Amino acid sequence: MQTVLRQSALIADWWPCSSFVDLVARIRSASVCLLPQLKAVSEAVDSDGRIRERAGAESGDAGPSTRRPERGLVSAGALVRRVVERARGQRQSSSVDPKVAQPDSGPLSVLLLVENASVPTDTRVWSECRSLREAGFDVVVISPKGATRDLEQFELRDGIAIHRFRMPYARGGPRSFVSEYSIAFWRISRIARQLARKRSFAVVHAANPPDFLLLAAWPLKRRGSRFIFDQHDLVPELYISRFGRTPRLLYWLTCALERLSFSLADVVVSPNNSYRNIALERGRKETDDVFVVRNAPDTSLFRPGKPDPELKHGKPHLLAYVGAMNAQDGLDHAIRALAVLSRTRTDWHAIFVGDGDAAADTRRLAQDLGLEDLVSFTGFLRAPEVVRVLSTADICLSPEPRSPLNEASTFIKIAEYMAVERPVVAYDLTESRFSAGTAAVYASPDDVEGFASRIHELLDDPERRAAMGRLGRARVLSELSWERSKEALLAAYDRVLGPSPSRETTALPSSPRRDP
Repeated sequence: MQTVLRQSALIADWWPCSSFVDLVARIRSASVCLLPQLKAVSEAVDSDGRIRERAGAESGDAGPSTRRPERGLVSAGALVRRVVERARGQRQSSSVDPKVAQPDSGPLSVLLLVENASVPTDTRVWSECRSLREAGFDVVVISPKGATRDLEQFELRDGIAIHRFRMPYARGGPRSFVSEYSIAFWRISRIARQLARKRSFAVVHAANPPDFLLLAAWPLKRRGSRFIFDQHDLVPELYISRFGRTPRLLYWLTCALERLSFSLADVVVSPNNSYRNIALERGRKETDDVFVVRNAPDTSLFRPGKPDPELKHGKPHLLAYVGAMNAQDGLDHAIRALAVLSRTRTDWHAIFVGDGDAAADTRRLAQDLGLEDLVSFTGFLRAPEVVRVLSTADICLSPEPRSPLNEASTFIKIAEYMAVERPVVAYDLTESRFSAGTAAVYASPDDVEGFASRIHELLDDPERRAAMGRLGRARVLSELSWERSKEALLAAYDRVLGPSPSRETTALPSSPRRDP
């Protein structure tokens, strides 16, 4: 384990690299020393992601100077923190005061790093970009290209510069994600280096997953940039929800990278209090350095509109799902619940809007269960089309099953449903209940038949549906709108940079609005 710490200095030599081949060569040379130790560490990782000390220390065979009777376990986060602190210590003499990272003249520049989705398709990131631009920041984004949209390598939209890179998205097991993330790390770090040669950035704002984005921009911290870690997901829990805890080395790596991101971050932005608690406890951040910026819809766009009867396919009722279609999102639960519902009534049509790595399997499951005439899939739709679907729907679905990830996560689809005055059927999860309150009815977690029963009850009670819809929109307007989230976001920036009267009174002009 001490060897891992000694070899951590190799990480600092990865930047700058003249080429991808140079980077690979340096990583390979570091791996010769690091991988044997990491393998030994991974074999000692327990089910909670903690690392056991060597057997001699645990059994008392070591001498008095090395024995640690009070602690048989050392957290993976503690190990990573030592690595970070060691590397930071080597850079201490060349550190730059944050106040000189940006010239006094002109607006402060912010660099946002995104890997999980293209921008502006990532609605949370795009809302943050627009809010920062309106607050007077010069905003630059690095994001991947989309599969069918956001294909331009460079785009200036609403005064926000977006630099995109080509990336093969993972469609399989852990190895495919290792490949995706390796390519993304190289391309993000390369673009960040190129941008940093021409300008300085007061803040680097990285939105996970994955949890290495701040590491990719580490050289900018030497020049005085402040780091914000934006928690979109709990990556260790996300890994478990997809692959369990195997391979153990990769699971340990997700824990280590999360701890590394917390260590590098000056401020953490969390989507809810559950994530905030993890930043405080697992990330060991100070209370004043963690801000809750909730996922929230734009209520000027997400509002009740004119229904489109054609979407109902001649049926009296429309059920709708809008959102990501990945393994953890419970699309199989929704389809199986609809199959149960179809045994007693077929006076409904269901529409599924969105895309993801579980979309194809969901379509096959619907066909296998004989629902092809009752269910349709639209793929990705832009916001105006989404609002049209939701305005036509009688009930909206949020079928995420219980897991450590889903219990702690806020699903923006719920707030979008509520903003358009739609009642919601969901599993009874902690953050889902906090978001929806009385605007939803809840089934016991993972109870497919109970989920179908809640849908059946609401279909027979139009007055209750209308009342739930009104309560939902009122809650969004009063507590869950982006305007409230924007206030928290700017408070996080005041924390990381210090309050700026000029920033509060002077905002950059923005281009005419274009819906992403």
